[in-house]
Amino acid sequence: VQLQASGGGLVQAGGSLRLSCVASGTFGILGMGWFRQAPGTEREFVVAISKTGGLTSYADSVKGRFTISRENAKNTVYLQMNSLKPEDTAVYYCAADRGGWSISRDDYEYWGKGTQVTVSS
Repeated sequence: VQLQASGGGLVQAGGSLRLSCVASGTFGILGMGWFRQAPGTEREFVVAISKTGGLTSYADSVKGRFTISRENAKNTVYLQMNSLKPEDTAVYYCAADRGGWSISRDDYEYWGKGTQVTVSS
């Protein structure tokens, strides 16, 4: 499985961005997640979605602002980010989990290269 994330960029606080992650291989059996890593910090969980899209889990810091969705027909998972804050600045990574879905980064077998999101104040 190969993952390619895109959609990052520079946005002002309060703005929005939509990240996309396209996967090769058997996408429909994979749980998907987004993680982020700011300079000098560990990679942290943002949101996860089950293989059918019926289950999601969000980090408290993004609840009500971020929305994950997926289109299995397009092998794509999306992260809609609204009301962005400077503390959302990070490299965002999409990841795939053959075991289902998880909030733990250790459960994800496949990782994309990441896309930079920068939120200015």
